[in-house]
Formats: sequence, C-alpha cells, structure tokens
Amino acid sequence: MIMVTYPPALRRTGFVAPRAISRLGAAVMEARAAEQPRPQPPPPIAQVPAPRTTPAPAQSEQPPRLRVVIRLWLPLTPLFLLLAPFALLLSPLIWLAPAPYGRRPFATVFGLGAVLMSLGGTLVDVEARDARIHIRIF
Repeated sequence: MIMVTYPPALRRTGFVAPRAISRLGAAVMEARAAEQPRPQPPPPIAQVPAPRTTPAPAQSEQPPRLRVVIRLWLPLTPLFLLLAPFALLLSPLIWLAPAPYGRRPFATVFGLGAVLMSLGGTLVDVEARDARIHIRIF
C-alpha cells in the first residue's frame, strides 16, 4: 500500500489530504490486482548460416594496418620560468579586472604561476584503434 505523508509543519496546520490522494493507495492496489499477466514471447530460433559460395579474401590482399605512435615532449616549465618576470611586471593591470579578481594582483599572478608549475610531470596517454598518443609535460 502506498502511504502519502506530509511534513510535520504541514500536519500541524491541520492540513488534510484531498480525498483522491487519500484513496490513491487503494486505487493502485486495485489496478495491480486487475492486471493480466503478459504472455512471454517464444524464444528465438537459432539460424544456421548458409555456406559461403564465394571464397574468402586472402589475407595478403589487404595491407596490414600500421598503428601510428606519436610521442610529444613539451618542456613547459622552462618556458613558464622565462615568462614569469613579464607576468610580474604586468600584474598591476589586474587592478582593472572586476572586483573578485582584481583585489590582489600579485597573489593572483603567483597563484596562476603555481598552477602552471604544477603541470610538470604530467603524462597524457591516448589509446585509439589506429594510433597511440603519448604527451609528456615537463
């Protein structure tokens, strides 16, 4: 039987459920009792494949697929270290940013630098059917 309950704050106000909702549980039970069982479909019959009349293509006709391997090494840490002085010189421009971003420009630059420097040692491997891609950030 389905029980419809209301929160205590609503019950304290003297709220009474409409008659249709209060009889919902009995209506659901009555509908389930009247349901007819569904007939099960017959199991599928296995079909035997017909014998081949044409010969299968020889393996030598198709060239073997070559798997492409791409290895990429990105030395971003030295690049970030080279560009860091420019970020510090341009940090006062962050004062022009909207309120949540422009309050502490040097802290913002150092935080962004910390995030970029933490990328060192990241390995990205992508496996696909035709290719393998390996990216190393150091």
